[in-house]
Amino acid sequence: MQRNAYAGLVSRLVALLVDVALLTLTALAISTLPELAWQEVLVRPVPGWFSAGVTVAAALLPWAYFTACWWLTGQTVGNLLFGVVVVRSDGQELSFLRAAARSLAGLLLAPLWLLGLLAVLWDERRRAWHDRIFRTVVRYTVKARAARSQPA
Repeated sequence: MQRNAYAGLVSRLVALLVDVALLTLTALAISTLPELAWQEVLVRPVPGWFSAGVTVAAALLPWAYFTACWWLTGQTVGNLLFGVVVVRSDGQELSFLRAAARSLAGLLLAPLWLLGLLAVLWDERRRAWHDRIFRTVVRYTVKARAARSQPA
């Protein structure tokens, strides 16, 4: 395996599934728990402004999650578990704007994002469509490579 090899389709999809599961549970908690707490503590109906705020927070969560993770560390929780990192094509970390745009595109165009992942199968650097557009690559981390190459 070459140094910092490019991540394949399965690693990327399974990491994405982990992130989707985590976001689903978190969004569910954000959209229900504050309103339940309001009703229990204040013993009165939840006002519309509070419900709207909770709904907006739950809706913005996926964008904030992917943007912050890719910008700050290059890794979401799923990426971390499967030993992959998102970086610019030149190996540098993503800027906030690039991470935010990549995240927004992925969320708004999810079906195209998933279809574009198939390009990983024939691209020499395993880039999906969105990697080409945002000039990113997904690599295995050095730690993940070392763990896979050690005998059991």
